[in-house]
Amino acid sequence: MTEWINRRGFIARIAALLALPLLSLRSARAQTPAADALLEKITGGAPLQTGRVRLEIPALADNGNSVSLRVVVDSPMTPADHVKSIHLVAPKNPRPGVASFFFGAGAGKPQLTTRIRLSGSQGVMAIAAMSDGSFWSATTEVAVTVSACWDAS
Repeated sequence: MTEWINRRGFIARIAALLALPLLSLRSARAQTPAADALLEKITGGAPLQTGRVRLEIPALADNGNSVSLRVVVDSPMTPADHVKSIHLVAPKNPRPGVASFFFGAGAGKPQLTTRIRLSGSQGVMAIAAMSDGSFWSATTEVAVTVSACWDAS
């Protein structure tokens, strides 16, 4: 009988460990006051629309020190219609404003590839400011795991 309880307890502990990333993702959607203030500063209170921005980032990052991402914005890049800037926001980072990139009408393709640091699991947001004053965004949830390697020396 005690063997059954031990096995049952072991399975319950494993299930709890597997559920931790899901709980982290649920809390990752919550914005912080610093992130809200940053979004207000970027957009000036204008509404954020979804679409036109594609954020490619792994859903699972085994190391938060260097997470690769790619942002592509659907824009003709003409003087009348172009991307003015792209801002990367990670709300749970100590400084949510990860990076800002600025473009002009002659910049060519409105895309970028970079690596960022993430302070835990969270939703990463890319915001594109357009020349017409509109703001477009995409958000992707990223689960950041901790390496299982530990050096006791």
